[in-house]
Amino acid sequence: MSQSPVPSALTQFLTATAGRNMTKAAYLAVAIGVATMVMLTVNPAYEAAHWAGAVLWACLAFFAFEWVVRIRGSFRSGRPYLMTGRGLLDTAGVIAVPIALAAGAEPRTAWLLAVLWFVKVIPGIPGLRQLRRVLVLESGPLLSVLVLFLMVLFLGSVAEYFLERDAQPQTFANVPAALWWAVVTLTTTGYGDVVPITPLGRLVAAIVMISGLGVFGLWTGILATGFASETRRDNFLRTWESVSKVPFFANLGPSAIADVTHMLRTIDLPPRVTIIRKGQQGDCMYFIATGGVEVDLPGKKVQLGEGAFFGEMALLGNTLRGANVTTTRLSKLLVLDLVDFRLLMARHPDLAETIDAEAKRRALENE
Repeated sequence: MSQSPVPSALTQFLTATAGRNMTKAAYLAVAIGVATMVMLTVNPAYEAAHWAGAVLWACLAFFAFEWVVRIRGSFRSGRPYLMTGRGLLDTAGVIAVPIALAAGAEPRTAWLLAVLWFVKVIPGIPGLRQLRRVLVLESGPLLSVLVLFLMVLFLGSVAEYFLERDAQPQTFANVPAALWWAVVTLTTTGYGDVVPITPLGRLVAAIVMISGLGVFGLWTGILATGFASETRRDNFLRTWESVSKVPFFANLGPSAIADVTHMLRTIDLPPRVTIIRKGQQGDCMYFIATGGVEVDLPGKKVQLGEGAFFGEMALLGNTLRGANVTTTRLSKLLVLDLVDFRLLMARHPDLAETIDAEAKRRALENE
């Protein structure tokens, strides 16, 4: 007997969930599984929560199904999955607990490996991809500061060992013991379990603490600058993509589009949002990258779609808005302010002529 070609509703749901990068259902499963694992470490909760094992096994079954679907999809597409970082993490999250249980580990100890599920959220966090790119691009300066950190660490520990070994033979018995003090001091943690007592030892400690502030300040500055650059780059690329989709800019060359991209700012608006109100002062015009708007003119309503622009009359002399404009669906708009408009028109006279001609045509239609 042939199998039914229509899978069950549960299978369809799980297949769709596993096929996406990281869905809300998967986030929920991670949260429930990790929270249940943590609860099992509390003795009263462990003794009372008999259902906790079933919850953990259900979460494991969900991740196992997701894992199998991704393996199957990788065979069909020809793209490797098991040998990728994500594939290895998913594999560890699926097999770690069963292997621990099979090896004879106590269940509460074995389920501690469910913490590996938490790393499944990493691919779904865009900021971590940006961090990885920043670390790669800034690897040279970061490694230079790391070398400086290690130099201060070892020089300080050796100096402190030399100065304090006679005064505190138990505390500074050797260089590895002094390294613990150097790490605590250089990171400005200051546990207070190891403290120099000689004058020169305290002087070295002061130098190490100040050096620690400088080293971590350098790391912070490098990462902050890298993140700022990456954020500007991502914003520029997103705006470039939106600008290139507007037919009004279709005939511009790459340099002109880059010029326009630097001037425009992007806004995303839901449906039924009033962008312009009649009678207000206007200081910008709008280009529709995606979506659409409705212009409420006397006696009629005009629909504008992708590639159209509106609000240009406020930049061509008539600063009072002449109509209400409302989004009809989810829309991405490119906004050009008055100062940038004048600069852009001076650099690209052909755009000025096109906008002026369109404005005159619309003025005649609205009379």
